[in-house]
Amino acid sequence: MPYVCAGYPDRRSSLDLLLAASDAGADVLELGVPFSDPLADGPTIQRASFRALEGGMTVRGALELLEEFRSVRETPVVLFTYLNPILRFGIDEFLERAVEVGAQGLLITDLPVGGDPELEATIRSGGLDPIPLASPTTPLERVERLSQAGRGFLYYISRTGVTGRGSTLSEELEGELAQVRRRSHLPVAVGFGIGSPEDVARVAPWSDGVVVGSALVEALDKEGVEGARSFLDRLVEAAHTSGR
Repeated sequence: MPYVCAGYPDRRSSLDLLLAASDAGADVLELGVPFSDPLADGPTIQRASFRALEGGMTVRGALELLEEFRSVRETPVVLFTYLNPILRFGIDEFLERAVEVGAQGLLITDLPVGGDPELEATIRSGGLDPIPLASPTTPLERVERLSQAGRGFLYYISRTGVTGRGSTLSEELEGELAQVRRRSHLPVAVGFGIGSPEDVARVAPWSDGVVVGSALVEALDKEGVEGARSFLDRLVEAAHTSGR
């Protein structure tokens, strides 16, 4: 499940990366809507978001990018964003437009389940799968509630902190995921700190999906779309040969 920041390093490149990820065999794509205050993201994705904003990318522009992608590819797409851009755009208009252009899911990093029941009900009825987040500090009883409130899959954050490559994955991660998967009614995808095909191969047998974001942005920075495409091929191969 690769992450692509809409508009980074420019609109055309982000579209090309979405196409490359789909063609590589990614099962689900995360399309990030850039935001000026991305608190859940580390320096790599923060930098990508700021540059995308400087280049003129907007919520509307991200949805138009998805519309163009959807005209030629069918890979499911989850929109990854924060609450403020959606509220500024208009929640009802956003949901209607997102469904219209072919999004399947919505992950709002700063809207925890139970934080705003009325708004959450609006999102649940809007046609997109609301993707809940859990972390190593989430009580297992809450995992059950999260999975019941969400749809699509549960996103498990592999560590406390922000996105970005970690030096090593936690030794406790396998056990944590086993407990979460027993409590979750949804498939469980894991992200944050997964930065290589080797990481993917390690985590894939323990989960139902693996998310790679910052490392893909770094590959794009260093080697352009073609280098990122090669990296994607290796990530997908690791996931599909090592996964459940």
